[in-house]
Amino acid sequence: MKILVVRLGSLGDLVHTLPAVAALRRAHPEATIDWLVDRPHREFLALVPILSDIVVLENRTARAWLAARGTLRARGYDVALDFQGLLKSAALARLSGAARVLGFDTAALRERMASPFYTEQVDVGEGRHVIDKNLRLASVLGAATDELAFPLREVESAAAASLAAAGLTRFALLNCGAAWPNKRWPPDRFGQVARWLHGTHGLKSVVLWGPGEQEIANAVVAASADAAVAAPKTSLSDLVALSRRATLMVSGDTGPTHIAAAVGTPVVALFGPTSPARNGPWRAEDQSITRYDRCDCHYERRCRHDESRWCLATISVDEVIAAIDARLGTGRS
Repeated sequence: MKILVVRLGSLGDLVHTLPAVAALRRAHPEATIDWLVDRPHREFLALVPILSDIVVLENRTARAWLAARGTLRARGYDVALDFQGLLKSAALARLSGAARVLGFDTAALRERMASPFYTEQVDVGEGRHVIDKNLRLASVLGAATDELAFPLREVESAAAASLAAAGLTRFALLNCGAAWPNKRWPPDRFGQVARWLHGTHGLKSVVLWGPGEQEIANAVVAASADAAVAAPKTSLSDLVALSRRATLMVSGDTGPTHIAAAVGTPVVALFGPTSPARNGPWRAEDQSITRYDRCDCHYERRCRHDESRWCLATISVDEVIAAIDARLGTGRS
């Protein structure tokens, strides 16, 4: 059997698709399983050892789409599974030429216009975590839904080696950035958390940052009274390696949060416009602090109100400290 997985991005959503792909591999150990992904995320999928190959959509141009279609059709897939539920992902799944194109039921799609591109739609249920939805879609091909596996190989990491050389072998990760401004908890509060972690748990904090986020990370370090350091520049491979070595991750709803959860690092996650029931850490011992029930900017990149009504700003440092204590009381420290 030749199977195509379509999940173009984002990083957290790729992590949430891994258990379904791992279940497909267990059900079909001899199958070809390829994954179509946007170019910025190819590096992450290169860490997934169960894939047969990675097909890259280079950009959003017509030329890139035609190139991807040519590659996909030449491989002769039996079935394509769209784990994204967007018009573009459904269209690409159909353009692959696969005999069967599977997608979520219309109610579960992010864009309902995707549904005509599927040959079969799968009822994945309402209000479920996205991991469960993905497993339900994979179950149509015989994949079991009762096991969560996140197959990620470990590679050499210059960032991890740099921290070790500086004597940081035991540390917390603080992730203060996010692609959506609406998901970013204030840097000064991260700095206060870093001071408390150092004073109470003896943990130095390493502040992660991505493109355009170094200034935010520096603000956290400045507010930490030397309890935190900015991380070295990190690739996705470095991010996985640092997460494996960390004692704790404190972050909003972003890709690094989900990577940390996937490799078993204790997580305290902060949620405002997105739902932890759908997107949050899935282990019972991990801690999610949420304002989703009082937010009226659900799944919007920016809050529509001034700072006095910004839901994430109502999460206090004391709440985060209590959640960290609860998590480190049940996990490794």
